[in-house]
Amino acid sequence: MGSRTDEVRSGAEGVVRHWRAYGPLDLHPILVHAMEAFNEHGYHGTSVRAIAARVGVTVPALYYHFENKQALLATLLETSIKDVLDRCRAAAEEAGDDPLARFRGMVESIVLSMAHRRRLAFLDTEIRSLEPENRARYVALRDYLEHMLLDTVEAGRARGVFTTPIPADAVRAVLVMCQGVANWFRADGPLSAEEVAERHVLLCLGTVGHRS
Repeated sequence: MGSRTDEVRSGAEGVVRHWRAYGPLDLHPILVHAMEAFNEHGYHGTSVRAIAARVGVTVPALYYHFENKQALLATLLETSIKDVLDRCRAAAEEAGDDPLARFRGMVESIVLSMAHRRRLAFLDTEIRSLEPENRARYVALRDYLEHMLLDTVEAGRARGVFTTPIPADAVRAVLVMCQGVANWFRADGPLSAEEVAERHVLLCLGTVGHRS
């Protein structure tokens, strides 16, 4: 089991050297083809045989690396959210104790992840296809991200930096706004990932009641 884990770890493995830096997506070839198939046809519209054909291996060979199709989806989703969390933590640590700087960095890191890892982040729409145990593990990771943001907003409220009277709702709105970037961003569009992130920071600051 340990060797299989080593094979599927993404570029998020270990310490993120700099949370704004994005290289090529480092995934096992089976995961890459599964991700593309799920994006094109949906989880339920994709068979293990179809994924194996894309990779150029037999179905038994695919099962040697991954137990089943559910394992592919769960691995992809957990790889995605763990990468976001790693980068978000790095952005928060870089900002220090200033809640405004922390919030700006965390929002920027999430939006950059949605833009630069769009095909991977888009799979969040397939959370409904996760089996209960896998879903619970993934939701716990998403909840951790939400709590990181909420703690920062609450710290900002205590210092008078943020004025929203409904911090939990504001944070959920911020996350929905940021995660939505994966649905529409295009690398060849009119705005770069960095420009989209900059605009979302401004939008999210307004959502939590920052008075610039």
